[in-house]
Amino acid sequence: MAIRVNPMLVSELEKYGAEDVQNCYHCGNCSAVCAHSDEMWVFPRKPMRLLQMGLEERLRRSLDPWLCYYCGQCSAQCPRGAEPGETMMSLRRWLTSRYDVTGISRLFYRSWKAELAALVLLALATAAGFLSYGFGHGRLSVYDGPGALLPSSAVHFFDWTMAGVLTLLLAANAARMWWLTTGGNPRIRVGLGSYLRRLHVLPLHFFTQRRYARCEKPLPWLVHLGLVFSYLTLFGLIMFFLREMQAGPAVRWAVHAPGYLASAGLLGAVVWAIRGRLRRSEPQFSHSHESDWIFLAMLLLVGATGVVQHVLHRLGSPQAANLAYVLHLSFVVPMLLLEVPFSKWSHLAYRPLAMYLAEVRRDAHARGDRPKPAEAPVRRAA
Repeated sequence: MAIRVNPMLVSELEKYGAEDVQNCYHCGNCSAVCAHSDEMWVFPRKPMRLLQMGLEERLRRSLDPWLCYYCGQCSAQCPRGAEPGETMMSLRRWLTSRYDVTGISRLFYRSWKAELAALVLLALATAAGFLSYGFGHGRLSVYDGPGALLPSSAVHFFDWTMAGVLTLLLAANAARMWWLTTGGNPRIRVGLGSYLRRLHVLPLHFFTQRRYARCEKPLPWLVHLGLVFSYLTLFGLIMFFLREMQAGPAVRWAVHAPGYLASAGLLGAVVWAIRGRLRRSEPQFSHSHESDWIFLAMLLLVGATGVVQHVLHRLGSPQAANLAYVLHLSFVVPMLLLEVPFSKWSHLAYRPLAMYLAEVRRDAHARGDRPKPAEAPVRRAA
């Protein structure tokens, strides 16, 4: 079988954040210090080698970059300053763009201006749409109930519609990830039994991120876990308890107390990450791609405007609360429809899926379930 080489692959990865890849001379220190590298998943060394050799197809089928949590120890121990941790991060961005058939991820990761422009345009369209609907059906002085500018029933319908679109986008991208790495990979063959036996791995890693806990320092894992749970808690409250969340101005502690904790967790995690990137206090914060800053800024804006809107409503200022609510939704919609399926937030789906597929492939490898290579054609002498 012919092997196609892309000699410009390293240069292409630089647009996704890779730095100093050619400095790597494969001493193996990075894989030796990594708590997750083993005899089957030898990273960062193996992906670094594939990248240097220009083996684009092999990298596209690889799960290795998703098994890395970027604790930064590999970069700290590299004697050549090859930044293997940042290279794994850039490969995750590159792979995300390969799973996305729309091309939006590729555009965003290669041009922060395009990503920012798309977010701003969608935010303005969202604000215009909600204000147009609101003034056509209600009044600015009414926050909820009859005559409300944005009644919870209308927002609830919009939320579920948006969730449906988001689910379709993520499902399509996840299916392509499975096909590229496992389902359509001619180097392995996986039976249905393996998929079923290992199915528990998917929710386990999604809800616990427990492999991250094996890294040298526990704090990043705890912050990451807190961010994920905070986001999921707020998402669940909005999707299933919006009517109770929006009612008031009296506080309904049964739904608002979890919301307060989740908001504090989300904002705390974002501030911690921004502070680390500004100070470059840890190896994983020493480099910041433009998409990292946009992601953190969007999370901060979503969290902060949500808190402001809630406080204004509880203080009995419906006009100000309604305007803050429109502003909040103007950040929420671009975050969910652009950042989640096409940018860094998509890692929330890809990483646990990679953990699951890695275990499935490990089972197949242990059983030797690999197709036999085709015999080379025999050429007869003339």
